[in-house]
Amino acid sequence: MISPFLFWIFALLMLIFGAAVIINRNPVASALSLVVSFVGLAALFMSLDAYFIGIIQVLVYTGAIMVVFLFIIMLLDLRAEELRKINWVASAGGLAVALVLMVQIFSVIARFPAAKQRLPALSKPPPEDVYQIGLLLFNNYNLPFQVIGVVILIATIGVIVLSRRETR
Repeated sequence: MISPFLFWIFALLMLIFGAAVIINRNPVASALSLVVSFVGLAALFMSLDAYFIGIIQVLVYTGAIMVVFLFIIMLLDLRAEELRKINWVASAGGLAVALVLMVQIFSVIARFPAAKQRLPALSKPPPEDVYQIGLLLFNNYNLPFQVIGVVILIATIGVIVLSRRETR
């Protein structure tokens, strides 16, 4: 079980870098902030003894999807957004709506009796969980697994060929 100190560290890490995704005007810095937020989420999954979901979070989202996002951002050659004037009326309205929503959520939770009870501890997952998933993937679904790998390889080669700049 994770200590409360580590839980708050990872939760704070996710909040800070989640806000950095929105605040950053540079798309590459925003995508990298999202990667750090995904890693914090994976650490929280692992603290709940959901090791498979935590590892899949790192491999699929942080490893694969964010690499594709970064590749697309670099392929499109997006620049940092130009600084513009902040619309204070729209910002104040958005903040007011967020505060009203937060008050509503807390009032519903305060009136919900099950929210005040402690949840029972989760039972330990069987240690063979990842082993069984691996056997299922490589025994029953070996051909589709390999076909998907070839399709992803072809797509990667296609993107590299299409993104090449011609020398003049």
